[in-house]
Amino acid sequence: MNRALRVVLPPLLVLLALLFAWQCAVWLLQPGDYVLPAPLAVASEAQAQPLLLLRALGQTALSAVLGFLLAASCGIVAGSIISFSSFLRRGLYPLATLLQMVPVVAIAPVLVIWCGYGRPTVVASATIVAVFPVLANTLEGIRSCDPKLHELFSVCGASRLARWWRLELPAALPQVVTGLRIAAGLAVIGAVVGEFIGAFVSDPPIGTVIQTAMREGNTALVLAAVACSTVAGFALFGVVSLIGHLLLRRWHASSR
Repeated sequence: MNRALRVVLPPLLVLLALLFAWQCAVWLLQPGDYVLPAPLAVASEAQAQPLLLLRALGQTALSAVLGFLLAASCGIVAGSIISFSSFLRRGLYPLATLLQMVPVVAIAPVLVIWCGYGRPTVVASATIVAVFPVLANTLEGIRSCDPKLHELFSVCGASRLARWWRLELPAALPQVVTGLRIAAGLAVIGAVVGEFIGAFVSDPPIGTVIQTAMREGNTALVLAAVACSTVAGFALFGVVSLIGHLLLRRWHASSR
């Protein structure tokens, strides 16, 4: 319990301090609710429309989780395949970096053409944003495997697939978990961006709520929806971190 408090209490205190400073700045400067509403106004708006925000949060969270799962599976598989030969690393890895360099906003209209409006486009957007960290960390973890262990597996006559499954992938687990943690936050960002372009109107997600609130000049609702997306990101990151902690604890125990 004390350990949990030591982990949770510092960021919580910093968050409360930032909110208090924000509230004081609004009291002193009085910029207007359209420009910068006070935290209390944002909380009041969220309290006034809880059902809208909760349903939007559920829609965005579902799309982000689906995109994250696709990114995790595709990233691990692609990183493993690219690690099989130096030719694939030289030929495919530079192309994979384009997923990180091209803004998803620029390709979102193309995703709408390919996938149509609705969840498929949002999930595709989340996957594209989140897949590269998993791929890169998987590849780096596999390449950093001890060469002497490779020699031992070769002497024992292990197949290439057995070497990957029993040696390279377990050795790359810490880097893979790091990539998954990064991808967890990026998946929510990609989902919200995808919702800006290709979201569905019925049962609107967070991205649609933000756009509608902006057109209505309701900045408090915009910030409340942004806070909900932050909650989704923290929740997904927390779940992935917990699973990664359990996996790494077993990995450290088996490596002793």
